[in-house]
Amino acid sequence: MSENNLKCQFVNSAGEQCGGVDNGSGFCFWHDENCCKNGSDIKQRLEDYAKSGGMLCGISLKQADLSNIDLVNHHHKNGYDFSQADLYKVNLSGAHLFNINFSETSLMKADLRGANLNWANLDGANLLGVKWKDCKIEHLRLGEEVKQEREARQAIKNQKRDLAIDLFGQSEEIYRDLRKHAEREGIFTMSGAFIQKELTMRRMQMRPYSLQRMTSKVVDLFCGYGEEPLRIVGLSIGMIILCAFLYTLTGLNYQGDLQIFDSNATIGENLNLFLSCLYYSVVTFTTLGYGDFTPVGASRAIAAFEAFSGSFTIALFVVVFVKKMTR
Repeated sequence: MSENNLKCQFVNSAGEQCGGVDNGSGFCFWHDENCCKNGSDIKQRLEDYAKSGGMLCGISLKQADLSNIDLVNHHHKNGYDFSQADLYKVNLSGAHLFNINFSETSLMKADLRGANLNWANLDGANLLGVKWKDCKIEHLRLGEEVKQEREARQAIKNQKRDLAIDLFGQSEEIYRDLRKHAEREGIFTMSGAFIQKELTMRRMQMRPYSLQRMTSKVVDLFCGYGEEPLRIVGLSIGMIILCAFLYTLTGLNYQGDLQIFDSNATIGENLNLFLSCLYYSVVTFTTLGYGDFTPVGASRAIAAFEAFSGSFTIALFVVVFVKKMTR
């Protein structure tokens, strides 16, 4: 039998083949999903395998007891690469996993209680049902979306709505668990990002074009579900400028004279008119109402709408800002 046939047949996404010995199944002990990893010496064997430079990418450790294991790649810039590994129901409670690479790894129902996952890469990992209590997650790297969310959006493109709804539901559960844990750990910036994702996943499960879904989308656009007060500021500025433009076209009354856009006037005159309308728009939006300018005709409806929107928006900004700052 040739030397190549004695090697484990696992090949990672970069085309690199595992250098382990084929145990008769075509894979080495670590990459064979049918090999039992429940031995009492499994933690020491895995630590030694990692330190010796063995290929950790894609290994199978389903339901293994790895509590308190040390998988920190000491004195190296990059952590150990456990990408694409199968860690279903693995016990990693109290484990040292600083800067580890768990990208595209299945951590479904894994026990990470008390583990150190600071700076870990979990981009594309399956995090459904993970136990997070007391797990350290500062600077956790999750990518733009969790695995289920990515698959759900692809299912939508493939017109498989029932599958997408199920995956969005799983995504919501994952983001909710992460949000609760981040709150317990006092990482409120992270928890704020997670609650936005959680509520977005909930919205995606609603019936398309329903009032409930459209309302949820408006709240998201308006203030990021209460997590982005600066969105309210930007929207307010946009509304003030838009209303000023409309006042320029519909006209305002100033000391008995109608101030309105005139195509025959000079650019400077129309610019001064717009600046006056901008001033009136700010006064109306903030409900100050000095009375020097008064609306006429269609301007009255615009002014009423702007005053109502302004009082609501300012109140909302105060609520969201105070909520954000008092965490």
